[in-house]
Amino acid sequence: MNLTKLIPSLLLLLPICGAAENRGTWLNDSLPQQWELTPQVSQTLPSDDAWWHRFQDATLDSLISKAVANNYNVAAAVKRIEMARKTILETKAGYFPTISLSGGWTAEQQSGAIVSPKTSSSHNSHFSLGASMNWEIDLFGRIKAQVAQKKEAFSASKAEYDGVLVSLCANVADAYMQLRTYQKQLEVAERHIDSQQKVVEITEARYEADLGDMLEVTQAKVVLYNTQAAIPGLKAAIRAYINSISVLLGEYPGETASMLSSSATMPSYRHSVEAGVPSDLLRRRPDIMEAEMNLAQYAAAVGIAKKDFLPVLSFSGSIGTDAHSASDLFGSHSMSYSIAPQLSWTLFDGFARNYRTAEARLQFEAAIDSYNLTVMNAVEEVDNALIKYDASLQSIALQESVVEQSEKSLSLAIDLYKAGLTPFSNVVDGQMNWLESQNSLVELEGKALSGLVSIYQALGGGFDYTDN
Repeated sequence: MNLTKLIPSLLLLLPICGAAENRGTWLNDSLPQQWELTPQVSQTLPSDDAWWHRFQDATLDSLISKAVANNYNVAAAVKRIEMARKTILETKAGYFPTISLSGGWTAEQQSGAIVSPKTSSSHNSHFSLGASMNWEIDLFGRIKAQVAQKKEAFSASKAEYDGVLVSLCANVADAYMQLRTYQKQLEVAERHIDSQQKVVEITEARYEADLGDMLEVTQAKVVLYNTQAAIPGLKAAIRAYINSISVLLGEYPGETASMLSSSATMPSYRHSVEAGVPSDLLRRRPDIMEAEMNLAQYAAAVGIAKKDFLPVLSFSGSIGTDAHSASDLFGSHSMSYSIAPQLSWTLFDGFARNYRTAEARLQFEAAIDSYNLTVMNAVEEVDNALIKYDASLQSIALQESVVEQSEKSLSLAIDLYKAGLTPFSNVVDGQMNWLESQNSLVELEGKALSGLVSIYQALGGGFDYTDN
């Protein structure tokens, strides 16, 4: 589709260019009918779009509520909405006349030497009081078009606010999932330290009974100390994510530590994702909605630029009084007034208006390209998120078998070692494999949870935008 050929027809749609039905005109190609990955995807959108409730985690719900209420990015976005609203009112003020009041006293002296060297100077002083008015009659709709442009900017600011909320909720949820992942890995490490300590005691007992050697004791301690050495790093990561969540909540690091320091069960990573059809992104993704409103702004700007070729009808007038003495200001001979309707029409300005109109058209075409790119990126983000989530589920299923077999292998190695039928190196390998496989499983579960968050963020879910 050649978008440049569409521009003239699009300009005729300026009054309704923000409507959803025009999206099909702006898009280069139609959106796909469905997502590539469908086993985990339902084509029905959720009725309750607060997707974080689906994790059934009261702590997460509380964190997101607090973040929405206190986050500084959200507060700034709210102020940007209000600024856009004030801009609309400022532009609407153009419908009304501008009225000014003035008053003062003037004293002046006129040089007599201008006439002849002997002519005396003349002195004059007077009081003045008056009012003036200037009013542009919006005969050709220039002010109306400007108001329409500001309204689109206001809508874009609301969509930007929605985007801030979606991003904030996703960031809080993702940081929370990472926190719970590290806390579970810490639990795994601490459980393995207990079991590894028991193995160390077994090797020491066998050494004291002359059934083993010191090498076995040192090998057992190396495994134990390696696991213990990982503890500080895990605790540091936990603290870092608590701090990140605190900042997202608009709090100083440490204020949220009491709520999050104790470990808790990781939320379920198995969700039936309700993604809807790709075209649903057009009404759900804040960035698409913002790009649409920006596009409407540029369309309105083209209309405003074209109106510069039309005449301007204005009405100006003034009324006042002037007198030598303040007591005579309201005398019958002191009043003055003027009324001046004016129709002005710029016939030639060095083609400046032509260039401005051409620039506005180019900005509009660039906005169409930006809109198309935003939609394409949105489809790609959702598709990629769905694929990664499905891959995580498959990896988890396989990794669970690895954990199960690693545990069995270690148990058999210990039994055989106690019976003197296998070298202690098999026990060492079994300990390391079991710990590594459990850590990998927890990491995959955390990736699946983050993948779910990415899906919901990519879908633009979180709030009912029409209520903003």
